[in-house]
Amino acid sequence: MATTLARPLNWEKIPEDLSLDIHDLVKSASDVIAPLGPISRFAARSPWAGLEKQSFEQTARFFKKISDIELFPKDSVLQTARNQDEIDIHFLEKGLQQWLEHQAIELPYTTAQEFCRAALTQNPLSSDLTVLPEVKSLAKRLRGYKFHLKARHSVKPLSQRFDQMNGEWVLRELNRNMIKWCKLFLDESQAVWSMPNRDEGFYQAWRKMASLDPALTQEERKRIKNLPKEADLALIESLSQLGISYSDTQDYLEAHLLALPGWAGMMLWRSQQQVKDCSFLTDYLAVRISMELVLMKPYLPLLKQGGEEDGLLESLVAAWLHWGNLPINAWYKMPASEQKARLNLAWRFDQIVRNRLWLEAWEKTYENQLMEQIVSKQQTASSQKQPSLAQFVFCIDVRSEPFRRSLEHIGGFETFGTAGFFSLPIETCKLDHHHSHPSLPVMSKPQFKVKEYLPESQYQPFHERQQAVHSLSGTFKTMKHNLLASMLLPEVSGPWLSMQTLARTFLPRSAGRTFRKLLDTWTMKPDAQLTIDRIERPKTELPVGFSNEEKVHYAEQALKMMGLTDHFAPLVVICGHGSHSINNPYAASLDCGACGGASSAFNARVLAEMCNLAIVRQALKARGISIPEDTVFAATEHITTLDELHWVYLPQLSDQAEEAYTHIQEVLPKVSEEANAERISKLPSLKTNLKNPHAEAERLSEDWSEIRPEWGLAGNAAFVIGERSLTEECDLEGRVFLHNYNWKKDKNGSLLAGIIAGPATVCQWINLQYYASAVAPHYYGSGNKTTQTVTAGIGVMQGNASDLLSGLPWQSVMQSDESLYHAPIRLLVVIQAPTEYVERLLNQDRTFKQKVQNGWLRLASIDPEGNWKSWS
Repeated sequence: MATTLARPLNWEKIPEDLSLDIHDLVKSASDVIAPLGPISRFAARSPWAGLEKQSFEQTARFFKKISDIELFPKDSVLQTARNQDEIDIHFLEKGLQQWLEHQAIELPYTTAQEFCRAALTQNPLSSDLTVLPEVKSLAKRLRGYKFHLKARHSVKPLSQRFDQMNGEWVLRELNRNMIKWCKLFLDESQAVWSMPNRDEGFYQAWRKMASLDPALTQEERKRIKNLPKEADLALIESLSQLGISYSDTQDYLEAHLLALPGWAGMMLWRSQQQVKDCSFLTDYLAVRISMELVLMKPYLPLLKQGGEEDGLLESLVAAWLHWGNLPINAWYKMPASEQKARLNLAWRFDQIVRNRLWLEAWEKTYENQLMEQIVSKQQTASSQKQPSLAQFVFCIDVRSEPFRRSLEHIGGFETFGTAGFFSLPIETCKLDHHHSHPSLPVMSKPQFKVKEYLPESQYQPFHERQQAVHSLSGTFKTMKHNLLASMLLPEVSGPWLSMQTLARTFLPRSAGRTFRKLLDTWTMKPDAQLTIDRIERPKTELPVGFSNEEKVHYAEQALKMMGLTDHFAPLVVICGHGSHSINNPYAASLDCGACGGASSAFNARVLAEMCNLAIVRQALKARGISIPEDTVFAATEHITTLDELHWVYLPQLSDQAEEAYTHIQEVLPKVSEEANAERISKLPSLKTNLKNPHAEAERLSEDWSEIRPEWGLAGNAAFVIGERSLTEECDLEGRVFLHNYNWKKDKNGSLLAGIIAGPATVCQWINLQYYASAVAPHYYGSGNKTTQTVTAGIGVMQGNASDLLSGLPWQSVMQSDESLYHAPIRLLVVIQAPTEYVERLLNQDRTFKQKVQNGWLRLASIDPEGNWKSWS
């Protein structure tokens, strides 16, 4: 039942005709955080997906005010990029002129221009200037000017205000308590005894346990015990007693969510998984704000906080002294109108504006370099193409680009790019696994389930061998968590584990292959079949398999989306995307981003099997897609840590397909070696002239002490939607997502709209997650990988009392402790299509248009004549 906000005496009067649901307030406030799923199912998400209705700059101002977080790259990062010729000063100057043209500045244009140019390019303002007596004296005289805050309205928690006035104490204690109880409540694997009453919800479980917590005082425990039994009522009452006004309620909730965005994000994710858990975020806020009230009760009411703009005038005067060469005595001689104009200019042209202009110049420089490369290669590219021996369909992932380039240079092969889930909205369940996994972007829900299965005669022996492995693992875990048995465990397991430790430490490559071979030999997994055909299930469950009509529909959709509807080669290889690393909490982040932290090899096999069915081919032919009888579809997994293709489905081949397969097997080692050499040379502390790059790649994937088995998607910068001929002659350095698209086959624009709504959004989320982890690693990243603690089986922390860390570790974005590897620039989407196609897209997709206009991504297009147009 919905609970409406009552009218506490200390709240301002609420309009009679307005009934405000506290759950709706919580839902609105949750836009400031992103859902955070378990790290084992790592899914890239933009931290700011709920804030795209406002501009990127407005969001940056909001976070600077509420959490003191910088969302634009800091000065040292921008300076490094400039020194490496990644920023063309011409674009910086152009950006400055555009900014000045949009300002109402009551100063001579030359004066304003010179001041702003100096502020952009000269040394930063020193704090020593602001404390000069003459600066302070002048600032005191100039007091009275009012500056409206540029950030959206925000309210800091009372615990934060109290700490700012009296030194850290309450906020730290509040966070410590929240972390402790969140860990216990959300635990999925590590706790021997689970938190009691978890089935009643977070608030109920916390209220019953915290009232017995010896770490709290007797008075604090008593206050918790007397809290309302319902979470929403407790939240309302706590807000009332803290004196939070009706108009400030949502802002106050937002501030508390941003205090620990990781744990709050996990509660948000949990609330979205099942209907019974939909109130988890309300519970979280009820616990947090009730606990704040318990800790703050002796200090209420809190005096109003003032002096937010103390020191502002001093910094503005110092800015003109430093960048405008304006001596202090000159201020006393100028009229009040000029004083105000100069103060306003310095105030408007603040650090956020300056860093925005630098970032935009960096982005325009990259766009210009990409444009010049594509246009120049287009002019020299040959229009004649020979028939292909084989066609490979890869995931759009940036790591596929170097491998595709190397494969194409061999000759006789054609490659395509499409989203790695291959347009299949499925949930997958591997053989003898009790749990299934959604194998599609996290923004969508699976509509079908596909399982691996075996005939009973083959399944039972395999199942028994699997049971033996699981029993051994289960016994080890049970003994580890049992007080008496744990004393015996080192004696029993010591010799084997010591030998394994030594082998994996000193011979990681050989040990990894040996242990894997032993396990594979023991389990002897037979070639399983897939439930492609529909199996009747209860209506409450996902349908298993597909009807014939559904097979045709999804095969047609996948082929159109990848741009492969004619001129089929004898062998078409669908390449799923996966990764391989050892002792890596972030292993799932290296798998297919389109599949929610899982390999897309399963999807690749499902699609290949569908496309080989006679009934599907007959129906596709009637729809204008004619697949030759001799064409065979196969499936592989592209392992990015090794730059290898592993065959996962190879049906009976035709003579021509057999010839193509033989040639592929001959050239793959060379392709892998070339891709390895290019990729590994970019890793820090490795030699660029390795004698055996492939052996080094194997070591990186098997070494359990390796903190950087590969770069992942670091460096991603652009998403090109067009024919492969547009970019196949270009060395894109593994920085570009590549999605095939032929505008001539998309008269109504539906294919382009689908690419933008799906794959482009996933790529934008990936880009902004890397961006956030690079510009604010202490808040949106996860710190040093070597000091992380895997906690509760769901994520990582730094130590045992930090926020649940939502982003990428330093090693995923940084070249060293001082320098970044990932360039934090926003994604550039390039569409190869006539201008009217792009205009139609922007008019029809308001969400995409909003992202472009508000600076969440950038847009460019290249028309059939090769003309480049920038839309942002």
